[in-house]
Amino acid sequence: MNLLPKTYKEFGEKDYWNKFFKNRGNKAFEWYGEYLELCAHLHKYIKQTDKVLIPGCGNSSLSSDLYDVGYKNIINIDVSEVVIKQMKAKNAHRTDMSFLHMDALNTTFNNDEFNVVLDKGTLDALMPDDSTETLLRIDSYFSEIKRLLKLGGRFICISLLQGHILSKLIDFFCDKSWLFRIVRCHEAEEKSAESDEGTTLPVFIVVATKFKKCPRLILEVCMAGEKMQSVQSTDELKSIIKSVQDTAFVTNGLAKADLDEDDEVCLDLMQPGDTNPRYTLFIINQKKYQTVNKYAVFIVPQGRQCEWLFGTPAGRRQLQDSARFGRLVVACLNRGHQFPSLDAVKDELAHAAKMLMPSGFSGQIPFLSLGDVGSRSQVWSGESCSGPYVVEDVSVDGILHRRLVFLHHQGLVQSEARLKTVKRKNKSKLVVDFGAVSLYHSIMILGLHLNDAVSGEVAVLGLGGGGLCMFIKKCYDDVKVTAVEIDADMLDVAREYFELEVDERLEVQVKDGLQFLQEEANAGKQYSCVMYDMDSKQHAGVSCPPEQFLEEHALELLVAVLGTGQFILNFVCRDKQIRESTLDVLKKYFKYIATVQLETEVNEIIFATNGDRAYDAQRMEAAVTDVNQAARQRKLVKLKCIDMKDVLDTLSVVK
Repeated sequence: MNLLPKTYKEFGEKDYWNKFFKNRGNKAFEWYGEYLELCAHLHKYIKQTDKVLIPGCGNSSLSSDLYDVGYKNIINIDVSEVVIKQMKAKNAHRTDMSFLHMDALNTTFNNDEFNVVLDKGTLDALMPDDSTETLLRIDSYFSEIKRLLKLGGRFICISLLQGHILSKLIDFFCDKSWLFRIVRCHEAEEKSAESDEGTTLPVFIVVATKFKKCPRLILEVCMAGEKMQSVQSTDELKSIIKSVQDTAFVTNGLAKADLDEDDEVCLDLMQPGDTNPRYTLFIINQKKYQTVNKYAVFIVPQGRQCEWLFGTPAGRRQLQDSARFGRLVVACLNRGHQFPSLDAVKDELAHAAKMLMPSGFSGQIPFLSLGDVGSRSQVWSGESCSGPYVVEDVSVDGILHRRLVFLHHQGLVQSEARLKTVKRKNKSKLVVDFGAVSLYHSIMILGLHLNDAVSGEVAVLGLGGGGLCMFIKKCYDDVKVTAVEIDADMLDVAREYFELEVDERLEVQVKDGLQFLQEEANAGKQYSCVMYDMDSKQHAGVSCPPEQFLEEHALELLVAVLGTGQFILNFVCRDKQIRESTLDVLKKYFKYIATVQLETEVNEIIFATNGDRAYDAQRMEAAVTDVNQAARQRKLVKLKCIDMKDVLDTLSVVK
């Protein structure tokens, strides 16, 4: 039986609704949820002593449900005499509630007669478009509402708030004689999505409260939780609603679509008024697991989203392989927000998780985690020539790490140091553990042993927090380190928050790295080892180092200051063709080249030299032994995860 109109304009016609209710009979037709989904909101704005008008009541059970819980003073009107006759018969035992055949655009009630006008889908039916004819009809409807409401009375409208409807509501009600509020009704959306007749679009409740005159325009929204958010302008209000609707459109499509297994979809979840997302969600599919476990959400603890497993597409794919779910949503908790508990995060993500469920999934959604939401505290923030940055302490598996992060790319940790507790003068204090360098720094340090560069002078281009430089200084007495850093603020950050010690064995020159190479080459200075550990500030193609350092002029300068020394490059490149072309350029300037790239790192370490010894597995194995031995002798902890098998498995001798 077809109960939908042939054209949307029929929604505003009396004859359509008479035919509709004759065909439907006594079966209630509920637009945008039933009483149980709406009551938590309605009870906030309707008192049991209020006189309530429900225009366009249809055969909804909303008024009878309100009546049964104590709201006795309710008048229902509808333009369809058919439905009014049906509802009178159906509600004959509810003697204090009336049903009247009346047009909501031209009622016979007195001025200021009602405390509440409750519209559930009527405005949406009356306003299928924004034609001149429709707008005149809505002007009459809104004028009636304004006339009928007492001062302090509320127009409560349950609607999908299509753009033309929201604009009309704003034009009429958003002045200083109304308090205008919009609340999202998640409960109605969820119930409606389960129904064949329902919609999965966002459902909103508009509450316009009538006043004589307010000192200013008052606009409020609540799109999640209980807290109302003040909005400064009607344009901002429209933007918030459109953002919610656009997100619902995308997530509805994701729920029904089969995602390409080579791709993932990324969504940001924000609270109204915030400038940075509270959560970032990554949605990934693998059909081979759909018959095992269909769907789950994995909550990444604070600060851990920078790790390879959670922060890269390849890592998230491996996470899905371990979890074995057909669709996995990886939820990252972003900085700048407070997350009180894992249960609180689950509650906040519950609605989004339901919206992203794949077609055919039912039952309770599994939330996976590492046990808690972790901790992240800001130590310092600032802005340098490289952009805004933060220094923060993050707990990882119970161990505290200090990180430097530039906010233009929040998923990348610029520098990291592990903190440890020491006792000094009977007091405990957190200090930097200089032995716990990062995995890719561990591999870079191997280069010092590949051509006996553990004595002499080492140049490190790119300081960051200074962890690499400090390890070399602490581990090798006969090495002098010259660090080169273009950003003067980073020297202050490294000293203040990462315990960098500048002295005769560790010098820092604040200048451009190319200028440094040119000056040293002009002076005839040579180094036993030069390390590149610089971020290019771009994240497409080559992320490390800046591309100008791999151009031929820069490489000529590099060869001049190296002689037969060791070049060690921290190389991050996501383009295979660029990687191959980079290696081809390096082959023009270096006699021997080898690379090491561990599975759980985006960094590839490239070793190059014009010395007289080629790279091979035996030399690499000896270097691993020598580095670990040197670290132990200096009472530094063993280098992080530097396993001989891992190194040799990914060692590639290029030439």
